[in-house]
Amino acid sequence: MTRLRCAILDDYFNIALDVADWPKLSDRIDVTVFSHPFASEQAAAAALADFDIVCAMRERTAFPKSLFDKLPKLKLLLTSGMRNASIDMEAAKARGIAVGGTQYSRDPTAPLAMGLILELTRGIGRENARMHAGEPWQTFAGVEIEGLTLGIVGLGKLGSKMAGIAKAFGMNVIAWSPNLTPEKCKDAGVGYATKEELFARADIVTIHVVLSERSRGLVGRADLARMKPTAFLVNTARGPIVDEQALLETLQKRKIAGAGIDVYSVEPLPVDHPFRKLDNLVLTPHLGYATEDGLRIHYGQMVEAIDAFTRGSELPRKLA
Repeated sequence: MTRLRCAILDDYFNIALDVADWPKLSDRIDVTVFSHPFASEQAAAAALADFDIVCAMRERTAFPKSLFDKLPKLKLLLTSGMRNASIDMEAAKARGIAVGGTQYSRDPTAPLAMGLILELTRGIGRENARMHAGEPWQTFAGVEIEGLTLGIVGLGKLGSKMAGIAKAFGMNVIAWSPNLTPEKCKDAGVGYATKEELFARADIVTIHVVLSERSRGLVGRADLARMKPTAFLVNTARGPIVDEQALLETLQKRKIAGAGIDVYSVEPLPVDHPFRKLDNLVLTPHLGYATEDGLRIHYGQMVEAIDAFTRGSELPRKLA
């Protein structure tokens, strides 16, 4: 059998080879790990031109038609998760490239969103840093979240999970999304609000919708302007869902109390990005899904998919 070359992309943690049974494939494939993001599509094309199989981590590296056209040997593209908005599925299909995904046992993003809320309201991380730096005792007076109103944009699987967590903390919960109905809110045990009402009433707004052309820019300047000056915004969904320039200006002018952001329109976030200079913005580097448990599942199922593909079997979780 001709040996195939497999590229594992964007393994920022250098964990991929340790959490899955890659030796199982050693008689058929040679694996190369890329731990750092490509600087451009041209850099990705040059690095990946000789690979037959690519394992992508979510949307860290985009695969538009123009990149597929530069990868003549590519036969199999695997992505973590069961959807990846940065893959041109029609282009992959036209090229005859098989695309497969991986599942989750559970999704850790909602707990991270609550962690950002707790950091914004209680300053745990910043006070920890001050303590380690030997700075004076207690400078941050926190905000109690019990009794506050959480506005959830998107009441799907993640949004519903977030609602349950928030209610356990004693928060009042309201929700809105373009297709959400009062009946579904009632079934979930949360209040229904229009978009305008949600941004005006909520003490904290958290976003849990999937990125699509419809949701791109869903939270805009007018929505941010409706928020209370004491309110916080949390985004653990996708960066482009929020108008980042509008959010930047809102925070610079201190029109709201602050924000907690895990996702960005450009990732990794450039070191000179103005977000990094704001003291009312909590930043995390897209940690929502990045747990050892989840990565073990993703890479393990990628090994399973490559094993099936190289044996001529159907992909277990085929996307295209």
